[in-house]
Amino acid sequence: MPDMYIVTLENHPEGVYSIFDDEEEQIIPLFVEQDDAERYLFMLEYDPDYPPMQVCEIDSETMINACEEKGHRYSIITSDDFLIPPKDLT
Repeated sequence: MPDMYIVTLENHPEGVYSIFDDEEEQIIPLFVEQDDAERYLFMLEYDPDYPPMQVCEIDSETMINACEEKGHRYSIITSDDFLIPPKDLT
């Protein structure tokens, strides 16, 4: 499986960005395309409440295995998907 892209805290790649679903469970978006991850980051930057973030390239197999081992949910975002950051941060 090829590399993927995640959004992390700037200069702290261990601070992986996640969103909450309707059941208040955290989900880590894993972007297949770098352009999609950068577009999402660009949308996040419009909200001054978000800390500085960056896009990081990751080995997809390693990231998926880490999520599954730690019980973290994830969603693979393909070029056919369009993810919009949540408006409510709480």
